[in-house]
Amino acid sequence: MSGDLAERQAALVAALVAGGPVPAGFDPAALAAAGTALLRKRAGEVARHWPLLAAGLGPRWPETFARWAAGRPTGGSLRDGWDLARDLRDRGALPPLGAEELAAREAAHRYDGRRPPRPRRLPAWGRAGGAVAVQFAGRVRLLRPARR
Repeated sequence: MSGDLAERQAALVAALVAGGPVPAGFDPAALAAAGTALLRKRAGEVARHWPLLAAGLGPRWPETFARWAAGRPTGGSLRDGWDLARDLRDRGALPPLGAEELAAREAAHRYDGRRPPRPRRLPAWGRAGGAVAVQFAGRVRLLRPARR
């Protein structure tokens, strides 16, 4: 009995946050509204960890984030923002402020897209959208701003 409940709960969570099918007995419109609200909340959380990325996208932030996040389970706000910034960079759509923030993060932390970011111990640098940042002795400096 508890296995059945766990399966039903997992199906509901998958429908809400990972683009899964609507489970039997649920109103698709209500489930879609709840999913939209959760994406909006998630976008706010990511914007708190990635304020320059969100500011660089301006009024396009909620739509850009929702389009990227739809069907993707969260990896946490920091990682979601990092993955989104890298995706935008790879598509040539990363705004200059986001490029500078990504370059600084890449210089300060090691992140492979699978495991949580880890602080770098040795001097390192990061690049994105023309921005170049360096980390030395735990401090990150932006050497070159992104192209405007």
